[in-house]
Amino acid sequence: MPAYNGQADVDRTLASFAEHAPIYALIVDDGSTPPIVAPEVPGMKIEVLKMAKNGGIERALQAGIEALAARGFRYAARIDSGDLAAPGRLAKQRARMEAEPALAALGTWTQVVTRAGEPLFMLRPPADAHTLRKTRMLRSPLVHPSVMLRVDAVIEVGNYRVQYPAAEDLDLFLRLMERYECANLPELGLYYELNEGGISATKRRKQITSTLRLQLRYWNALNWRDSAGIAKSLLHFVTPYRTLQKVKRAWFGR
Repeated sequence: MPAYNGQADVDRTLASFAEHAPIYALIVDDGSTPPIVAPEVPGMKIEVLKMAKNGGIERALQAGIEALAARGFRYAARIDSGDLAAPGRLAKQRARMEAEPALAALGTWTQVVTRAGEPLFMLRPPADAHTLRKTRMLRSPLVHPSVMLRVDAVIEVGNYRVQYPAAEDLDLFLRLMERYECANLPELGLYYELNEGGISATKRRKQITSTLRLQLRYWNALNWRDSAGIAKSLLHFVTPYRTLQKVKRAWFGR
């Protein structure tokens, strides 16, 4: 979990996990002032990896994966401060990945909520790897904070990178899909807090630009969804953020 300030959100997120097995949590403190302090959570061992200065989420995620690899962990489950985990999420994801070694990333369906916890809409990306591969440019293939990753696969494809600011997750997923499978559990695994101070809002134009660059790099003329995804990204450039959120609530809330 990368974190920049927001100690209360960090505490609330870690306290939300309900698993039968012990959990190791790595917080990457991206130059917070004051520094993030590891809370005491029953059944959880928490380590704080402090970055020398605030370098952005891409570098924080990169450092987190490198630290987990050095410590010998096979899997890394993502979550962001402020989000909440559904009960048993980690056990379900790990069991699926143990059963299917070809999987390098496994996400879940996600309930988007307000800061107050009120439900807004559900994100239900395709569950199977084949459909996910076909529609990866049309919509985000996995909800990043819901994903469990195979650490060695992430390292093999080059880890998180800074080349595509604010779209580091899509960059990683597309590289993983070149060598492995990615899928989603078709059930609720995460409560995602819609925060107007988050990356999708504050770095929106940068995120759309990075997404377009990735879409053009991986564009397949034989798959109409790739072209539709590019058109969708261009539309996002001229659509106000609040209007886009209203459209998502109307569409995904059905």
